[in-house]
Amino acid sequence: MKTHYICDLQDGQGVASLFLVREKEIRTSSRSGKSWLELDLVDRTGRISAKMWDNFAVIAVTFERDDVVHVRGRVKLFNGQKELTLEQIIPAVERDYELSDFLAHTKYDVETLYAELRAAVSAMKNPWLKRLLVSVVEDPAIVPKLKRAPAAMTMHHAFIGGLLEHVVSLIGLGRTIAAHYPELDADLLLTGIVLHDVGKIDELSYGRGIDYTTQGRLLGHISIGAAMVREKIRAIPDFPAPLAVLVEHLILSHHGSYEFGSPSLPQIREAVALHFLDDMDSKMGAIRATLESPEGTDDWTVRNPSLRRSLLRADKFYPTVERSGAASQASATVGHQSSPSPQTSFGGFVSPVAADKKDNERA
Repeated sequence: MKTHYICDLQDGQGVASLFLVREKEIRTSSRSGKSWLELDLVDRTGRISAKMWDNFAVIAVTFERDDVVHVRGRVKLFNGQKELTLEQIIPAVERDYELSDFLAHTKYDVETLYAELRAAVSAMKNPWLKRLLVSVVEDPAIVPKLKRAPAAMTMHHAFIGGLLEHVVSLIGLGRTIAAHYPELDADLLLTGIVLHDVGKIDELSYGRGIDYTTQGRLLGHISIGAAMVREKIRAIPDFPAPLAVLVEHLILSHHGSYEFGSPSLPQIREAVALHFLDDMDSKMGAIRATLESPEGTDDWTVRNPSLRRSLLRADKFYPTVERSGAASQASATVGHQSSPSPQTSFGGFVSPVAADKKDNERA
């Protein structure tokens, strides 16, 4: 059983626990000629660098990347970052561990998220778009992947269930924005929200870790998703050709610019709205992960690669009851209105973040 988690490790602490090997390399100093075994070890709470300096040659051939190992060592600070100096490494057998201890996972119940997605699709008015989305979100070959896939390798929602969490969060945002801008076609926007990243279920592998598949490396999720949706549309007799073009445009343009990989620029209202909603949710997800990480100082985080800056831990800089109360109240309104119109209801969705806030307030 796993006993120590990376987020809890302290300088000078002795560690004897299980970790998953994310990277493995034997390195040699060009100056001294001395070699050592360097590992990146992970669990569901984070990542830590580890080095074994002595007697590693025989041990190194007994395990590979993405294996789980027992290690014994000690934590130390190097250049301000925690790392492990290892004394022992023993490959673990599967009965010794639960894989969930090593893979970061959405904090929300996956079945609840999936039910919210289905409810949003069920409330759609456009019969063609509704049939298309049902063919995707209820496809037995897709559903298990949809419930497990991350939304990215590292940038945002980079954990098991991250894609579904991201989509359901966007449904709440889309519901609000469609109510605010009634000129938007709410069903078309919802279609873009559900389908824009669907290619990630095959772009990424997410068994013992998150990585790119060969297909993902060669094609990317935008091309994979567009082809998947095109095939689904072809299976629906008499699906309107112009509507099919609009759906595919939403997928192809959602990154917003050629620079960031979109083959097309957003050229309809719903595509522009989708791009900015997707960009905001991905950035807020990245910010949340950075602020939750123990790395950095008490006041500042480490550099966020998505925003290319460090972030102030504002709750510590201004830790007042008034500020916390206002934030909770604002968060609890996301994705929820007292009397939404049928055209913009998106199935009565309440965002998982807002629901979590409400649960905390009740507790």
